[in-house]
Amino acid sequence: MGTAFDDTSRSRQPHRVAIPPAKPFLQTLKSNLKETLFPDDPFRELKKQPSASRKLLLGLQYFIPILEWAPRYTFAFFRADLVAGITIASLAVPQGISYAQLASLPPIVGLYSSFVPPLVYAMLGSSRDVAVGTVAVASLLISTMLGKEVSPVENPKLYFQLAVTATFFAGVFEASLGFLRLGFIVDFLSHATIVGFMSGAATVVCLQQLKGILGLVHFTHETDIVSVMRSIFTQTHQSKRKSYFFWINAMAPLTSVVLGSVLVYFTHAEKHGVQVVSMNTRRNLKKGLNPLSITDLAFGSPHLMVAIKTGIITGIIALAEGVAVGRSFAQYKNYHIDGNKEMIAFGTMNIVGSLTSCYLTSGPFSRTAVNYNAGCKTAVSNIVMAVAVMFTLLFLTPLFHYTPLVVLSSIIMAAMLGLIDYEAAFHLWKVDKYDFAVCLGAYVGVVFGSVETGLVIAVAISLVRMLLFLARPKTGLLGNIPNSMIYRSMDQYPNAESVPGVMILQIDAPVYFANANYLRERISRWIDEEEDKLKSRGGSSLQFVILDMTSIGNIDTSGISMLEEVKKNTDRKELKLVLANPRSEVIKKLDKSQFIKTIGQEWIYLTVAEAVAACNYMLHTCNPKHVTTAEANGQDSNV
Repeated sequence: MGTAFDDTSRSRQPHRVAIPPAKPFLQTLKSNLKETLFPDDPFRELKKQPSASRKLLLGLQYFIPILEWAPRYTFAFFRADLVAGITIASLAVPQGISYAQLASLPPIVGLYSSFVPPLVYAMLGSSRDVAVGTVAVASLLISTMLGKEVSPVENPKLYFQLAVTATFFAGVFEASLGFLRLGFIVDFLSHATIVGFMSGAATVVCLQQLKGILGLVHFTHETDIVSVMRSIFTQTHQSKRKSYFFWINAMAPLTSVVLGSVLVYFTHAEKHGVQVVSMNTRRNLKKGLNPLSITDLAFGSPHLMVAIKTGIITGIIALAEGVAVGRSFAQYKNYHIDGNKEMIAFGTMNIVGSLTSCYLTSGPFSRTAVNYNAGCKTAVSNIVMAVAVMFTLLFLTPLFHYTPLVVLSSIIMAAMLGLIDYEAAFHLWKVDKYDFAVCLGAYVGVVFGSVETGLVIAVAISLVRMLLFLARPKTGLLGNIPNSMIYRSMDQYPNAESVPGVMILQIDAPVYFANANYLRERISRWIDEEEDKLKSRGGSSLQFVILDMTSIGNIDTSGISMLEEVKKNTDRKELKLVLANPRSEVIKKLDKSQFIKTIGQEWIYLTVAEAVAACNYMLHTCNPKHVTTAEANGQDSNV
């Protein structure tokens, strides 16, 4: 046990804690910035190249990934991508129309958004599996946030202008995060936050589709469950549907867009109350490719700030979903995607999309899952999908005039039900109750408040939790594992034994201004509790307090002041403060602050075992309450 080391261990000279050499401030700042913004060192390959042309080629391949993998592209890959591309196109067309309706935009805009953005992503994206398209949550956010300012029914032109303007700013924001290497900002949306938010948003989207399923004429623009249910129950008598056409809506979840359109066309159901796409929107379903929308960007609009706010919020949500989806499927195929490249790709495709009559796009889970299961090999599947959508825009658009809205609502609901991940929520409950609280907070905020409320609640709970971890770090007593020189938490290892006369305390976090006061009070309480416990047992009194600093990666001036106060407190109690294994940044700052002189270099040890050995030596040779620096220096040669 650590309390009884043999003579050989006592005769060894303890290892001193080295103080690293000082570095110039600019060199340290450069190193810290590199670690923060370039942890993957993306340009390391360029440094190895002798020629400028080779460096230029590698640079282009880094920013335009298609240049890197296209030369290795094979016909076998193309066959797989062709099948996958056609498969996701069959999903992209009805989803594009459906989600445009959800965003209160003309249906044709949804098709436009499945043509240009996928072409841009195929060139710039680093994922082989992500299938680009519009997403339900972002569509709902656009409708909710912009609809409060401008009515899409009364002023559809201005509403469309604000939608493409919001898409432009979303793209600028996303691309800026990528170029500035600030992708870690998205990481503040934790897994629990995303699970709760997406499940809540999916629930809200499903509720919104009850308008189409039930054929209601007037429906609330609010997204909370109370408003939606009130709108439903107060309009049960207002449905214009005739009874003998009710079966069309009842069978809608099981029908396809084609079957629904054919049924409406031959039965003229649109004249009997069944709402179809072409109602009041026939002019928006004309054939042709994306018209330019540069002049529609409403930079001079009085509603510009609303568009910017909408763009940033929807951009964050779309980015978080797209990057998370890309990383998930990359893990399945055991390859790596670059988060910053993905941000640049998403941002660029939204900027280009906003100039070509598209609204916000990302990498939706449902479409990406279909792409993955269809056997895609590269991003060429996005190109195939875009070509198929182009063919639809040029020749097949009129076929969608008679598509029943109930079919589109069913498509959205089917896609959204898969996003309500109750299994993930149950897993969070089993593993981490705090994460479950974050998830539940996001879900409740979205369902009973609004999408923005749910997002704010989820992020706020996550930030509070992070601040609590920082402001209230874990501390605990260490004990000796029998028949070893290992010291571990006595809570984790009940068989660990305390060292008579010595208290070993571990701090499990960096020491900053946010937790310095708490740690000072907590350490004092540990000392008081230990002394009371020893007195009640009638054993040896407490003589030494060892702080295990292994887990303290950094410390600021407030933390150093805290250590100085702890030192004064132990001196008043006639206890000796000992430090074990301070890290590089910590020991440098302790040296510059003169704290090492205050505590004495001889009371700083490389390991807890060496610190305990020194304390045991002092306990067995003299009274530590009267140890002088000279005596402590003298025992160094014997420890």
